[in-house]
Amino acid sequence: MRPMQNYVPISMNTVDALIVVDVQNAFVSGPEAVPGHKMLISAIELLLTQARLANAPVIFLQNDGPVGATDEPFQPGWALFFPPRPHEKIVRKKNDNGFDGTDLHTILTGLGIRTVAMCGMLSDMCLAATARAAMEHGYGVLLPHDAHATYDVPAGPGSEAVPAAMAARAAEWSLGDEIKICAASHEVRFVAARSDAPAIF
Repeated sequence: MRPMQNYVPISMNTVDALIVVDVQNAFVSGPEAVPGHKMLISAIELLLTQARLANAPVIFLQNDGPVGATDEPFQPGWALFFPPRPHEKIVRKKNDNGFDGTDLHTILTGLGIRTVAMCGMLSDMCLAATARAAMEHGYGVLLPHDAHATYDVPAGPGSEAVPAAMAARAAEWSLGDEIKICAASHEVRFVAARSDAPAIF
């Protein structure tokens, strides 16, 4: 793993922006929904409300799955579950890491963002990869425990299945000491990004 750059620490659970990772219809509704999706939706809805009330930027990541996948572009499962407002950004991606091959970093630096709250899915895949990349770019990252989710991990050779909640917690742990985790979405505080913020690497 690449060493982290000098990331910005999170103070008092206060951040400049919200990044919503792959909260698409296929993953939070219908037979393919992640376990606990109703509670997840409530937590993310609260984050969106808080960010919008504070006039903090909201960026939605939208995964473009392969042909035949539940998140294949322009199919019903691909659509974002929460409709973005006209001024909010949508960043489409093809890889787990939301910074890879996208303009996410350019958007964040252009808005003067230094710290972000991150939510969505999957905890152990796209969300973890994007959070790790954000810290490598120097952003402070706050992850509310109730605002991300994944699927059960099936049993493998010599191993038992892992429930989704345990897999999500393991994903948090894998991100190391640089990330800040809070228990619940209501603990997150948003402020409007400062135009005079120092540049992020």
